[in-house]
Amino acid sequence: MAFRLLVDDARRWKNSIDAIVNLIDEGQLEINAEGLLLRAMDPSQIAMVAFSMPKSAFLEYEVSGSSKIGLNFDNLSKILARTRGKEQLEISDEDNKLVLRFLEGKRKRSFKVPLMDLPPGVQKEPSIKHDVQISVGANQFKETLRDAALVSSHLTLEANEDGFKIEVHGDSADLKVESEKTSEEIISLKATAPARATFPLQYLEDITKACPDDKPIHINLKSNAPVKIEYEVESAKCVYYLAPRIDTE
Repeated sequence: MAFRLLVDDARRWKNSIDAIVNLIDEGQLEINAEGLLLRAMDPSQIAMVAFSMPKSAFLEYEVSGSSKIGLNFDNLSKILARTRGKEQLEISDEDNKLVLRFLEGKRKRSFKVPLMDLPPGVQKEPSIKHDVQISVGANQFKETLRDAALVSSHLTLEANEDGFKIEVHGDSADLKVESEKTSEEIISLKATAPARATFPLQYLEDITKACPDDKPIHINLKSNAPVKIEYEVESAKCVYYLAPRIDTE
């Protein structure tokens, strides 16, 4: 056995895993002395997720060396959804399988999931010097994405030192949401230069879906460059990069 991890509430671990499965189905998870780490591109190669969870997030954390395991996160999320009540979750490896044991009192249920032979994930995150850093409330931002879905499949994020603007243009309607720097929707805003870029809406919805409504979403913008989006879910840190659609206007 290379590792044995114990989570105090299985539902909390499912919430964090959903931040991965909303973007990718499969990936290679590294388990080492410091915690869990995953970097992976989505199948279309236009979005990337970097997921990390420290060992302090676990009730018990026993790791021998470093292990890299290939997982189908879609299947894993479906199994985690079967937690009932406040069950603990024990995660370990056995005979090239991931063992998930749901524990409640004197009762336990075990699932064994075959590990996959997958290529290594992305080795490092992109090095981009963004011009604008914005922190907004997750609930407000996700509501704006729902509005945008009524209009088009793409939306434009624009920001400068005065505020943050979201524009959506469709065949039958247009949407513009403008927030001044001092508005209550904006937690913080820092800008060294104006920034504007257009992104596919579905990806932004998938990326932000797992963020708790009462947490901030940190958005890093640079004109016509990948956006960097960060937030925390449970004890995990999630960082995403999404390539823009280059404006030709």
